[in-house]
Amino acid sequence: MNDIGTPAWRPTASCTWRAFRSSGKKHLLLTGGRGSGKTTLLRALQPLLSAGPWPGVTTWARPGAGVWLRQEPEGAVVQAGRFDPALPGPENRMRPTGGFDALGVEALEQAARAPGQWAAIDEIGYLECGSSAYCQAILRLMGSKRLLAAVRKQDLPFLRQLCARPDVFCLDLDRPLGRAGCVVMASGLGRRFGGNKLLAPLGGRPLLSYVLASTEGLFARRVVVTRNPDTAALCRQQGIQTVLHSLPGRSDTIRLGLEAATAEGTLDGCLFCPGDQPLLRRETAAALALCGAAVPDKIWRAAWQGTPGAPVWFPAWSFGELAALSQDQGGGWVLRRHPEQVGLVEASSGAELADVDTREDLQRMRFGHMK
Repeated sequence: MNDIGTPAWRPTASCTWRAFRSSGKKHLLLTGGRGSGKTTLLRALQPLLSAGPWPGVTTWARPGAGVWLRQEPEGAVVQAGRFDPALPGPENRMRPTGGFDALGVEALEQAARAPGQWAAIDEIGYLECGSSAYCQAILRLMGSKRLLAAVRKQDLPFLRQLCARPDVFCLDLDRPLGRAGCVVMASGLGRRFGGNKLLAPLGGRPLLSYVLASTEGLFARRVVVTRNPDTAALCRQQGIQTVLHSLPGRSDTIRLGLEAATAEGTLDGCLFCPGDQPLLRRETAAALALCGAAVPDKIWRAAWQGTPGAPVWFPAWSFGELAALSQDQGGGWVLRRHPEQVGLVEASSGAELADVDTREDLQRMRFGHMK
């Protein structure tokens, strides 16, 4: 693996909203470079977060001319920056004109007094940081409202301060999942099922293929761990890294998966996903990893109506404990050690968390799947 980054996947508004809602954070900031989709995602999120007009500020640039600021929803406009060809390029060639002090501060003060919980700023960058009064108005606004904002990815103290606030869910659209791994656990012997359930047909496809599809293209590293040669062959035919082993313990699957996933570089966290949950949605797997990237001090579990289940996202700080599990211990042992650090991400339905242990389970799954 040459680059331990995430694939070119961009979170949808629905996935972002689910992760943000699960996090319990007050503010939602979208950061990233030019062309990362901050404004597009911000606008798609607004109707999910709050109906009605959004008070705040919108800024936009006209290349080679300037930057303009508009008060929302009133519509008052002022020029906030003027292009200066004498400035070194290719970026940051706008000089402030005083527009942030003249209209921007008042627009944010009015947004703070407006009805409703939310305000929006699109965007906050180097020009905005040049106005101390405007920056202080942003902080005051965050004290009275929940803020949805697009933030330019620039190494400036105020922008770093905003994104690092403990009440902020910060989504980096350049690498939304960070350095994320995934271990698909496929080591069960299928005793209750009476055979290899993971290759049993469901909707004309092997059962395991559904989890492989829902975790495809999200993670820097994805590994399937199995004791079945036929399962290993299926995964390898699809180009998926596979660990085939004969060890007996639940902890062996975890340890082998972690070793393989981290063999070529460190990870920020890893999603442990059972191979027998065919109705798991890709959006739920992504929302768990988004929470892991934005709130790395927590373990994240999929849940339905408050009842936790799987998959489970384990952050890097827990890897040592996972690797040290005794033979009969599973990830639940680590969960029980840190109950105060476990967060829940609600699935879209209880069916997502349903697994297949018996042929009766599969028959019920077929009925539900084919409806």
